[in-house]
Amino acid sequence: MRSVMAEVLGQVAEHGLPGDHHFYITFETTHAGVDIPGHLKATHPQEMMIVIREWFDDLAVMGDRFRVTLNFSNNAETLVIPFDAVKTFIDPSVKFGLKFDDHEAEEEEATVAPVPEPTPDEAPGAEEEAEAAATASDKPASSAEVVSLDTFRKT
Repeated sequence: MRSVMAEVLGQVAEHGLPGDHHFYITFETTHAGVDIPGHLKATHPQEMMIVIREWFDDLAVMGDRFRVTLNFSNNAETLVIPFDAVKTFIDPSVKFGLKFDDHEAEEEEATVAPVPEPTPDEAPGAEEEAEAAATASDKPASSAEVVSLDTFRKT
């Protein structure tokens, strides 16, 4: 299931976010290979949620990880996140979510479930991202193909 997440992020990196799609990604900040600025690590010592929505830049998928630049309090910050560090990947616009339960096991299982959009109270970092999105830069929205997640849903 992590390959589904990688494929979707790769399509977004190439074509941009289509329509109302956006992603909430929760990851372990202590996982090996996570590279985030020190001040973000200090405020999120165990886990962090990021939002890829209106303002993001430099999204790239690189084998076992992805890189993205996001706006935190009007400062562009680059994060590198291994796919193994991801705990949840949610696209609330289509009520699609992946939850990765066991991060230590070699053969991990993921569950696919409809997931409601988290509120800032439930999601560490979501409030900062929501604020950042509200005060986002003037980066123009790009047109792109629709990424259909229906192909990846379990039946």
